Amino acid sequence: MRDKLNDEARLDLIREAIANIESFLDGTTNCEAFVANKLLCHAVIYNLQCIGECAYKLSRDYVVEHPEMDWEAIEGLRHVLVHDYYTVNMNKVWAILEKDVPELKEYLSSEQLSTQ
Repeated sequence: MRDKLNDEARLDLIREAIANIESFLDGTTNCEAFVANKLLCHAVIYNLQCIGECAYKLSRDYVVEHPEMDWEAIEGLRHVLVHDYYTVNMNKVWAILEKDVPELKEYLSSEQLSTQ
């Protein structure tokens, strides 16, 4: 059965997953330390999957109205992490964590202010 969450609830879940990632990565300062900790990698990847799933389930209206975020790329990452997990390059995941996740957090912070 499909859930009935609205876009704002899904955005809140994305924010929560970002907060989880930040908490998990606290004290991890480089890719080598990240990759060396398998439990950390799996916890972070799970939250990236959650972000992608929430992005996938955003209404098409919301996605069209907010083209400044590459929702398709976020969904695409989720598909790779779930279906092609054996091909995941952890250096690329680290690059996403350093650049894309903070950009998404910043975007959602400004989006949260504009929807209240």
